[in-house]
Amino acid sequence: MISLDQVQLLEARVAKAIEYVRRVTAENESLTSERKGLQLKLETNQRRIDELEVLVMRFKEDQSRIEDGIIAALDRLSQFEEAFEDSLKEKASVKKPAAVKREKPVEQVKRADPEISNSEMFFEIPENAVEESLLQDAPDLHSGEDSLAEGELDIF
Repeated sequence: MISLDQVQLLEARVAKAIEYVRRVTAENESLTSERKGLQLKLETNQRRIDELEVLVMRFKEDQSRIEDGIIAALDRLSQFEEAFEDSLKEKASVKKPAAVKREKPVEQVKRADPEISNSEMFFEIPENAVEESLLQDAPDLHSGEDSLAEGELDIF
């Protein structure tokens, strides 16, 4: 037969099992809730990552366009510089000034064009003055010495 001690022991075990099931059920609900929260956070972070990836791609495209523009500008400057040097070489070989002549001062010239406002002014610079100024201010192009320090860019 079953004794009273056995029934009490069974009752204690059943109570422990019920408490364990309650605790596991509460933990399961907590973990499920936490999982849903983490999933929402993951989705939010994934959307943000996608947005940032689009921004990075746009930045790279813009950066590429900027680099292309800078390279094109440097090429144009190089072509201008070469043309300017060639012009100086031609003018220096064709004509060497014997004495500096002073031209009359720069004069203001107004155009008869009605589209140009009165606030716009045009100046006539004597050609000899420009040539003399360029010859005096230009570095010796034939010396082969570079007046720029390493890493500097001569754009003027």
